[in-house]
Amino acid sequence: MTRIENVLYTAKVNVTGGRDGQAHSDDDRLSLKLSPPGNSGRGTNPEQLFAAGWSACFIGAMGRAASQMKIKLPADLSLNTEVDLGTTDDAFFLQARLNVSLPGLDREVAQAVVEAAHQICPYSKATRGNIHVELNLV
Repeated sequence: MTRIENVLYTAKVNVTGGRDGQAHSDDDRLSLKLSPPGNSGRGTNPEQLFAAGWSACFIGAMGRAASQMKIKLPADLSLNTEVDLGTTDDAFFLQARLNVSLPGLDREVAQAVVEAAHQICPYSKATRGNIHVELNLV
């Protein structure tokens, strides 16, 4: 297991009430209601938050990979991340699909950027070997 040598940032969030609760960061930048998936509640859920965080991080990783490859990414790139919560043998699991759009890039070049980003992104590293992940170039 890799341990961080130089911590760049620490997120601090206090959650009360679990999936039917509240989440609030120590710097007041995040304050939101939580609701279980599929519930009629007005809050978000951990799966949506995970998908949003992973998407933002992955886009940054694509920028780094493209820079290393001397490739200019399209301004209108996008990432649609889907995170499933489900069960197998009565145990809960996650799985994910990262649907990446890199319009205007040659498909082979775009695929190389996506694969390189998947090696760079900390969220991808954290999930590698732990959950099923699909990388889709759309």
